[in-house]
Amino acid sequence: MKLGFDLLLWTTHVTDAHWPIIERLKATGYDGVEVPMFEGTPDHYEKLGRRLRDLGLDATGVGVMAGGNAISPDYAQRAGALTHLNWLTDCTAALGGTLVCGPFHQPLGEFSGRGPTEDEIAWCAEVHKQAAQYAARQGVALSVEPLNRFECYFLNTMEQAASLVRRVDEPNYGYLFDTFHTNIEENRVPPLIASTIGQINHVHVTENNRGVPGAGHIDFQSVFNALKQAGYDGWMTIEAFGSALPDLAAATKIWRPLFASEADVYEKGFKLMREGWDRAR
Repeated sequence: MKLGFDLLLWTTHVTDAHWPIIERLKATGYDGVEVPMFEGTPDHYEKLGRRLRDLGLDATGVGVMAGGNAISPDYAQRAGALTHLNWLTDCTAALGGTLVCGPFHQPLGEFSGRGPTEDEIAWCAEVHKQAAQYAARQGVALSVEPLNRFECYFLNTMEQAASLVRRVDEPNYGYLFDTFHTNIEENRVPPLIASTIGQINHVHVTENNRGVPGAGHIDFQSVFNALKQAGYDGWMTIEAFGSALPDLAAATKIWRPLFASEADVYEKGFKLMREGWDRAR
């Protein structure tokens, strides 16, 4: 089990200016960081990866769908989605990471007024299968993220995500289980962890309001119990959001302070995960 922290709390593009934050995460006890990939070149991520390894930290990547749409009827949009996914893979490989995650199925906040069609599912599976095959050649896994119904319409539930993973049918392709989105969409999460564990390849630990993990109403201990019982041994990475970045705050709908300080998030979140996993049975 590795414990990580998503740097989206501070930035969408990690630079030298964020190094003091990364050093504090290392001092707290984290095994690695999740690096936002919203811009830049593989060269940038290669340099960042070397510096992270020198500090003793591993890394994963996180990105969204940009420059295309994997569920579009327009071939050019689907081709653009594949190009973007391959770019995410290239950046992750350059970073030295072995996994990149995110809602890279459709652009955020776009809706059709209905649920996904069979054509959309087929188009997405085709794009993602090609992307997974490309990523496998670089030793990178893809972890697609289902989001709640207010952020997307294509992939909302754990069962939908597991079904897509089975349809893509590539060993390095799985889905990201996120406690924030499942808190909205699912009735009972632990049984779904048990029934879809074969398709889960990454975990985000996020409070119900995206603030300090453990300060809200999510029953994290039942989640840790279910993951441990199912044999999960990948990353558990905290994802939290604040209002410091206007564009990201607008996208995540953060209109008020959710915590006293960022230190509260990463220190209390680390304690929650470390002690919760040790207690899990």
